Amino acid sequence: MTEDPKNMTCEEFSARMNEMIAAGEDIFSHPHVQTCELHRALLADLEAIAKAARELFPEVEPPDDLWKEIEGKLEMEGKTSPK
Repeated sequence: MTEDPKNMTCEEFSARMNEMIAAGEDIFSHPHVQTCELHRALLADLEAIAKAARELFPEVEPPDDLWKEIEGKLEMEGKTSPK
């Protein structure tokens, strides 16, 4: 396996891609991506899918009193002791 990112083959890059993304690396600036049309297209597609998924399930902030409601219900069921 090539250690030099500039000389990484498509197979080597594909094998490490998940690891690099999970580590928070800026994968779009990786030397292999800069020279590989296949991986640029793949990453663009993955980014489009991720964006669409975020739009399907927007982040929702829970109400401020949610934890108090949960605690109250647990106390009523006898699963916690009152404070």
